[in-house]
Amino acid sequence: MILVTGGTGLVGAHLLFELAQKNEKLRAAIRATSDTRQVKKVFEYYCDKARAHQLFNRIEWVTADINDIPALDAAFKDINNVYHCAALISFDPSDEKKLRKINIEGTANIVNLCISHRVEKLCYVSSVAAIGSAKNSSSVDENTKWNPEEDHNDYAISKYGAEIEVWRGTQEGINTVIVNPGIIIGPGFWDSGSGKIFRRIDNGLKHHFPKVSGFVGVKDVVQVMTGLMESPVVNEKYILVSENISFEKVLKETAEYLEKPKPDYQLKKWMIALGWFFQKIGSWFGAKREITRDSIQGLYEETYYDNSKIRNNMDFEFTPVSEVLKETAEIYRRDH
Repeated sequence: MILVTGGTGLVGAHLLFELAQKNEKLRAAIRATSDTRQVKKVFEYYCDKARAHQLFNRIEWVTADINDIPALDAAFKDINNVYHCAALISFDPSDEKKLRKINIEGTANIVNLCISHRVEKLCYVSSVAAIGSAKNSSSVDENTKWNPEEDHNDYAISKYGAEIEVWRGTQEGINTVIVNPGIIIGPGFWDSGSGKIFRRIDNGLKHHFPKVSGFVGVKDVVQVMTGLMESPVVNEKYILVSENISFEKVLKETAEYLEKPKPDYQLKKWMIALGWFFQKIGSWFGAKREITRDSIQGLYEETYYDNSKIRNNMDFEFTPVSEVLKETAEIYRRDH
């Protein structure tokens, strides 16, 4: 049997759909506050309602927070393989303790239970944020070293710390693969992650910024994950990026596919600094911060990721980002 954590997120929902189609015996660990209805809706994006209902009902849902060890221990009963997708994504400095609790301690709990239950293989969904920065404008690959002296945000630190826990598990006999996706594009979660791009374009976004980063489609991420788990490959990590492109290009293409006005004005640093100032004030009254002082410069940086390792090892061809944006935009329009 397969255990999936984070099944109500973008990657987790698409992973459950992929595994259900393969008639795998599935168990998904969720929090008590999780809502599985969006997962079923994701299934309906790719097949008719009757088929989606049939596939959805193959999942055994269990309430087990990744920091609730007794409940999690029960969820591991009869489990052979684990996909650990659960994580907190936040760039708000006030979430530092939550990030460490969920991403590092929670991953340590998963690893420990994999060891005690003698799980055959673990797939951990990390992030390119957990990989070091390139020097001299070179591209980032799996061998790029993490420099603890650099100024990393709390989310990146928590994902790097989680990877250390996973590598610890390999030293204690757990076969593992780690994937490090870039910015994941896919449908269904319009109020979080990259889904906000589509909602903000739909609401009339006027500004863009020049940051270059790695983007990848969610279905590609899932295909690589399942392919690696079914392969003899163990104790390796892989960058999952389809293309290194600018946010300006992504935002303008998304606007085109949504048939909305393109965001033609580039954000100036003073505009972002002003936004940071007002978010800082709002945080005094409990509002969440999306802009930090460190992120202002980051919106003007270019980071290029090398995906040759996974392409060569799996003979894998990524879906072009433009195709992913077009498909996701079509689903967004149907949803709205």
